[in-house]
Amino acid sequence: MANIGDSRAVLGSRDAAAGGMAAVQLTVDLKPDVPSEAERIKKCRGRVFALQDEPEVPRVWLPFDDAPGLAMARAFGDFCLKDYGVISVPEFFHWPLTDKDQFVILASDGVWDVLSNQEAVDIVSSSPSRSKAARTLVEAANREWKTKYPTSRTDDCAVVCLYLDGKMDHERDSTASMDNISIEDDSVADPNEAQEQQEPALTRNFTVRTVPGSAQEKALAGADAKVSGGADDHNWSGLDGVTRVNSLVQLPRFSEEKAVS
Repeated sequence: MANIGDSRAVLGSRDAAAGGMAAVQLTVDLKPDVPSEAERIKKCRGRVFALQDEPEVPRVWLPFDDAPGLAMARAFGDFCLKDYGVISVPEFFHWPLTDKDQFVILASDGVWDVLSNQEAVDIVSSSPSRSKAARTLVEAANREWKTKYPTSRTDDCAVVCLYLDGKMDHERDSTASMDNISIEDDSVADPNEAQEQQEPALTRNFTVRTVPGSAQEKALAGADAKVSGGADDHNWSGLDGVTRVNSLVQLPRFSEEKAVS
């Protein structure tokens, strides 16, 4: 498993002794206060310190300015701090899986800032369905943010739950209820007729080339015009300004430079 930044992977494994699930952290949060990370940043003339109003959040700063205040030691695409110790080289971790290992939680720091590894594993393992496990964990993290930091803005919480047995809810349900299914149902005698009765799964396929000038091509062109017309009314640019919790800098507005003859 490769990791960059301060997101985290946690393994949920059966604990026979405790009669529940045990949490095993698979990665290391690559924050600026990790000794090896801080040493590299300082060698590259970057600075590491926390602000007075958030002493628990160390950040990376330029040597000549109190910016941008990045809260991680490694990242993709950070052109501002790449010359001052912030690198894009991942760390690799290896964990041999066993039959006890049930799932892996991949989540951003917004989740781990308010929930412990064990709390996250307990929430996912008690989820009513696998398809809702990630959403359940995000909702729990959002509630914790509002409880623990009522005056602070909630950090982004992204979660992926990877189940190691390769099965989803409908597969488990079909396996459990297989004994109740009768194979003597003669309601549809002709298999071809049953296939014709099924509704098509897709109503539009972009991989099929239509005949120029056909009715299908005109219909698709009209649909594309409606979609593109709606999009033009709601244009949005990332350069209009985006503020992230992990960085204290607001992206600037850029203006076109006049050509000099």
